[in-house]
Amino acid sequence: MAYLELEGLSFTYPEAAQPALTDISLQIERGELVALLGATGSGKSTLLRLLKPELRQNGTIQGEVMLDGRSVDSLSSRESAGIGYVAQNPDEQLVTDKVWHELAFTLENLGSPREQIARRIAETSAFFDIDSLYSRDTATLSGGQKQLINLAAVMTADPELLLLDEPTAQLDPIAATRFIETVCRLNRELGLTVIVSEHRTEELFSLCDRVIVLEHGAVIYNVKPHEIAERISSDSPYLSFLPAATRLFRLTGSRGEVPLSIREGQRYVSALKPMNRAACDESKPAQGEPALELKNVYFRYERNGADILFDLSLSVNSGEIFALLGSNGAGKSTAAAVAAGLRKPLSGSVKLFGKRLKDYRDGSLYRGNLSLLPQDVESLFLCETVHEELKGCEEVLKNFPYDLSRLYDRHPYDLSGGERQLVALCKALSTRPRVLLMDEPSKGLDGGMKRMLIELIKAFKAKGMTVVLISHDVEFAAMCADRCALFAQGGIAAVDTAERFFSDNRFYTTAASRMTRLIADGAYTVERAAQMLGGNV
Repeated sequence: MAYLELEGLSFTYPEAAQPALTDISLQIERGELVALLGATGSGKSTLLRLLKPELRQNGTIQGEVMLDGRSVDSLSSRESAGIGYVAQNPDEQLVTDKVWHELAFTLENLGSPREQIARRIAETSAFFDIDSLYSRDTATLSGGQKQLINLAAVMTADPELLLLDEPTAQLDPIAATRFIETVCRLNRELGLTVIVSEHRTEELFSLCDRVIVLEHGAVIYNVKPHEIAERISSDSPYLSFLPAATRLFRLTGSRGEVPLSIREGQRYVSALKPMNRAACDESKPAQGEPALELKNVYFRYERNGADILFDLSLSVNSGEIFALLGSNGAGKSTAAAVAAGLRKPLSGSVKLFGKRLKDYRDGSLYRGNLSLLPQDVESLFLCETVHEELKGCEEVLKNFPYDLSRLYDRHPYDLSGGERQLVALCKALSTRPRVLLMDEPSKGLDGGMKRMLIELIKAFKAKGMTVVLISHDVEFAAMCADRCALFAQGGIAAVDTAERFFSDNRFYTTAASRMTRLIADGAYTVERAAQMLGGNV
């Protein structure tokens, strides 16, 4: 008997026309590391929540979920603590003000003896190397640190099954890599059974035992990583689910053994002959008048606190796509809030089209001039249904490339993370801004949806809009930005064209650049690399 068994599992949300999950039957062995993939809205989050009864949303469920021979519905609260869960948004799971209390919270609620709590916290802190954070306020942690604390807090209850719902969605690339490495250590060293839903598969794909892919709530793949890499062709809509090495392999002839990791990809491209680089040269970034200017800006949240923005100066040209990247906690979202007029700087100036923000009177700043898609898009939702949320967005919806009408009867909080992003984007566009600030716009989107969003952003640019992206998704930024800036210590450390930014960086760069930098300078996306290495072995 398998450790985890799903038999004929189906689920339908209240008043939904179609089920979110349909007749899912799976068997997962103890100690397996399983990657759960699928398009935005395919049912991944719904499936994970059904595995832990306390997290189930309202709806009609059919079928069985058996854990070690028992129905999960029969588990007591203490037994259910053996199923750990980490959500996409780090802030959603933090419940206390101090790190040490966060680690103790679950055990305290289970009534564990004080000595056992102290021992469990001590060894968990040592394993996760978070002793230095022990006395910190949780509110002062970076996104990566918060997510690590969430995982550590779950592990203090000694779970045997760990469910992770897009845990790296809001982490910078370095923090995301470290998080996945930690999860793999838990699986490898403790024999922990792990199911992780992810859109960022670069590190995870080559380390997992099995890949399960959902489509419209049904399982379409349930195979080992190499098997799915062999099956998916260069024209498959699921190619974007695969790591960069595999995608490049498919686009350059598919000769030899399919690579899954950057190291395997480097070996593969070393046998390819670079073509004429001139064919891949891109147009230069827009050189128009500045649309958004921040000059010598300082900002702090408390009068006697530390500076979050430190002498920040930045100029974004009219009609360009500008990407701001950097680590969690560097101050990027704060900079966006200041640029959008939602936070007042301590000193310095912010101008939009040469005019100070405070000179835009009677709300004119947010009518036809500037709009912000925030990182926490839930803050934009005020209504009970998507249909109500989108009233006033009719003009945007006419040309929007994704059909949101099928979501009209759903509550915004019942949507997947990616679907929430799209609904919020429509609301942000409804004011017809000339400058659009987008904080983590690709969060929760699958590869296909990201490409759709990239085409949409490029269409904005073609119509004269200026777009500023704040993102941890280097692949996304590389595919659409004209210029990129690296944000560090409250200011700008470097600004360059996208080509030079990603080609010259070593850590804040793309998988394609890491694989090809020794033989093809400028091949910073999979598509450009495929053009420059076009199969000439």
